[in-house]
Amino acid sequence: MATSEVKLLGSWPSPYAMRPRIALNIKSLDYEYVDEKLWEGKSQFLLQSNPVYKKIPVLIHGHLNPICESLIIVQYIDEAWSSGPSILPSDPYERAWFPAVKSIGVAKGEEAKKAAVAQVEEGLALMEEAFGNCSKEKAFFGGDEIGYLDIAFGSFLGWLRVTERFNEMKLLDQGKTPRLADWADRFTSHAAVKDVMPDTDKLAEFGKMVIAKIRAAGAAAEMH
Repeated sequence: MATSEVKLLGSWPSPYAMRPRIALNIKSLDYEYVDEKLWEGKSQFLLQSNPVYKKIPVLIHGHLNPICESLIIVQYIDEAWSSGPSILPSDPYERAWFPAVKSIGVAKGEEAKKAAVAQVEEGLALMEEAFGNCSKEKAFFGGDEIGYLDIAFGSFLGWLRVTERFNEMKLLDQGKTPRLADWADRFTSHAAVKDVMPDTDKLAEFGKMVIAKIRAAGAAAEMH
């Protein structure tokens, strides 16, 4: 099918929505990107495209059923446009460390924050080891080019930078995770990534709004 028949519903602050955008860029595909402002409400288009979960990202390819879940979309893109560079769908080391990064921002008290930071640092140490095992001393988890694991992990780098800024700390550094720090620089400067990676200042402002809402909701719940 013509690439003009490809639409992607996403939201610019979402690391999950970034994943299929990177995959589409790796395949050099033209597509229509529909940015959802979820904090203002969900559009009718999104509700029609993903009526069960009502979440982004959603890929629409011609007249086929919409495809949901970020890594499933990445695998679909890899298989549907197999003539482009392979993204290699293999994820033995995937860890749910984005929730841990997020927990640093909403932690109440120094002890809770220390525990959240320790959890993130543990996840990064595992990724440092995973990078050595997967990359075989090459530039990316996928080898010479960005692959599935690079997309899965790299989509969270924007929020990791925001977390570092908010808490005046360095989670990715040459001292503790040298290979991962170098990989992060290569990933974010890659042609398929640099134009879809959110600006850190813009993401930080959005993050302040989200944290304020979470804390306000928590305070309101404690009053009941």
